[in-house]
Amino acid sequence: MIRNRFDRELDLLNDELIEMGNLIESAIKAAITALKEQNVDLARRIVDNDKEIDDMERAIEQRCLRLLLQQQPVAGDLRLISAALKMITDMERIGDQAADISEISIRLANETYLKELVHIPQMAEGAIKMVKNSIDSFVRRDIELVKEVILYDDTVDQLFDIIKNELVDLVREDRDSKEQVIDLLMIAKYLERIGDHAQNIAEWVYFAIKGEHYTW
Repeated sequence: MIRNRFDRELDLLNDELIEMGNLIESAIKAAITALKEQNVDLARRIVDNDKEIDDMERAIEQRCLRLLLQQQPVAGDLRLISAALKMITDMERIGDQAADISEISIRLANETYLKELVHIPQMAEGAIKMVKNSIDSFVRRDIELVKEVILYDDTVDQLFDIIKNELVDLVREDRDSKEQVIDLLMIAKYLERIGDHAQNIAEWVYFAIKGEHYTW
């Protein structure tokens, strides 16, 4: 009976992690849409909605603490709950970075972009893929998906390098463009950090499943 109740609580934890994952995925997508379309209203909504992600983090944290204090989990369960606590910290930071991108989008809303945004949306798609798969790997206890997320971080990092080099070339061509270049570079840096957080999540999932830290 106690184990059945514990398993139901774990199922609810999975559901909440999926819900929080959906929130942060939507926030990243919307932030990039706001950037591309220079949509100030959408960007402001993302900034305002960051509180919902913060609230979700606190709710999951409370569920994890209840499981730890009330259910006396065995080693494998303890690793899963501990991993979930680590994951939500990274997920909350991803939400913060989506809001940070949106704040820059608001600042850029009345400017003409120096060039068409191509690689930043591609980088965002890669980061979203990493976030989604890292959370799915926890819910499905899928080691192969964990490894896929960790390896895919190299692809996101390569896109960051492409964007950085493009922006440096733009400054060389026109020094008056440097303020917008810095803003776009910061957006790319936030996306790189989102990828890093997704990799962190995947590494905690690996620990939860295998009982050891991921090594390359």
